[in-house]
Amino acid sequence: MNFALNFFRSSFLLALIWGVVSVAGAADLPIPAPPTVAAKGYLLIDHHTGRILAEHNADERLEPASLTKILSAYVVFRELAEGKISLQDEVLVSKKAWQTPGSRMFIEVGKKVPLEDLLIGMIVQSGNDASVALAEHVAGSESTFAELMNTHAQRLGMENSHFVNATGLPDPDHYITARDIAIVSAATIREFPEYYAWYAVKEYTFNGIKQHNRNRLLWQDDAVDGVKTGHTEAAGYCLVASAQREDMRLTSVVMGAAGEGARAKASLSLLNYGFRFFESHKLYASGEPVQELRVWKGDIEDLPVTPLHDVYVTIPRGQYDKLTPQVVLEAGVLAPIEAGQTLGHVVVNLGEEEVARVPLVPMQAVAEGGIWQYVKDSVLLWFQ
Repeated sequence: MNFALNFFRSSFLLALIWGVVSVAGAADLPIPAPPTVAAKGYLLIDHHTGRILAEHNADERLEPASLTKILSAYVVFRELAEGKISLQDEVLVSKKAWQTPGSRMFIEVGKKVPLEDLLIGMIVQSGNDASVALAEHVAGSESTFAELMNTHAQRLGMENSHFVNATGLPDPDHYITARDIAIVSAATIREFPEYYAWYAVKEYTFNGIKQHNRNRLLWQDDAVDGVKTGHTEAAGYCLVASAQREDMRLTSVVMGAAGEGARAKASLSLLNYGFRFFESHKLYASGEPVQELRVWKGDIEDLPVTPLHDVYVTIPRGQYDKLTPQVVLEAGVLAPIEAGQTLGHVVVNLGEEEVARVPLVPMQAVAEGGIWQYVKDSVLLWFQ
């Protein structure tokens, strides 16, 4: 009887201890190292926060092949947004465009093709002929279009890239890094969601010829909605992939893989790692008031402030309850206050680590108040 009772007590105590250790350990398990993939360079980044979750040779200058067309398309999207061109434009196909080697959408020299068709042909079919035709329509020549590409690349912060053509055909002065191509991919998704949807199109038919999108992940993972493949003998097999699961969007860049299957496998491995071990959360929305700031000597006293942009955090999975957001406002702010003026910050910590800091800006401009407001606030400030 005593043996049975002691055995029960010991077993119960061990189970209790094991349960406590298991629960505590599950919350504090270190995140494993990201997978090592067979590629010249790669990168995994959270779209909303810009947090890098995995990288290798991310700043090494590499041949981009048709990843170039992500920037080519971005330049065309900007021209569309500025009203300089239209999707309905009829683009005359030059002999140069028609003769461009490599992947094609099979446009015909001397004929006019709607600009929208050329864009889809460049994005889905990776048509080099379409890329050159678009470049000539936008800038007059492909070389001038390349200058536009470099201008936008610099504006976006693509510090280690240079472009001499719209297609990605090999040239010693044509190169990009995994980090830089992730930058323009993010800009495309953020600025042009209506055009980005074309990157998820699985097949496109032009001139009676159906071609499939070369991004295998569009068939393998429903969360994947882009972006672009690339391949030349020198560049190897490249793929920029982006996927969204719930509120989290990740983008992977794989450059210089050994084969078409290898680049897809590497990309999916990186994406699955990110979604498995990390989570992203939107804590505050830009345009919504976070708190009110006391304004002195203005035509209003209580000014609502909002984040300059949405406040997202990317953290290890299971750590959400450990976040500590804080609103830090400037004191003694005097009118006038201009739109966009920084009046404080939203600061988010995970334990001792700061994981987000976003400026707070006014939801309206504030003019100087009348003489009575000036006198009243001058007196009150004496006692602050």
